[in-house]
Amino acid sequence: MSVHDILRMGDPRLLRQAEPVTEFATPALDSLIADMFDTMHAANGAGLAAPQIGINAQLVIFGFKDNQRYPDAPPVPETVLINPVITPLSDEVEDNWEGCLSVPGMRGVVPRWTRIHYEGFDQHGVHISRDAEGFHARVVQHECDHLIGVLYPMRVKDFRQFGYTEVLFPELDPNDDD
Repeated sequence: MSVHDILRMGDPRLLRQAEPVTEFATPALDSLIADMFDTMHAANGAGLAAPQIGINAQLVIFGFKDNQRYPDAPPVPETVLINPVITPLSDEVEDNWEGCLSVPGMRGVVPRWTRIHYEGFDQHGVHISRDAEGFHARVVQHECDHLIGVLYPMRVKDFRQFGYTEVLFPELDPNDDD
């Protein structure tokens, strides 16, 4: 397994529409997923999308028991989600702070649906169908945005609530590289 470089905002590969995954349970897919988890854990991330490491595939991973970047967030089940589809379960939207491994050192307030249903497949082609709310729902929406070429700053509505983490939240670890 290996840790990959994470593409940063400005790289045109982050703006592509990702291609559906068509083959499951392959050694190449298993290796990619293992590398993605290694990369996410090395960066203390809550999730990672394949486009963030230059792979143009509809594949996201997410989940943690606890995360130093989001110390107040409840655990999110560790998940591999391929070819995802998200459906809001209500019109209720909540604004909250987000960061991104592709936009290091910055945070912004982003509106997201509070309750969603998501579907897709795991690496073996087994169908996944879950409801999520709160931070879990936010993480899934954030990661799936990467599959349609959207980075969270594109969703920020009020740029007075967007900036460098060390300025906005001086109490956080100054070495925290979102």
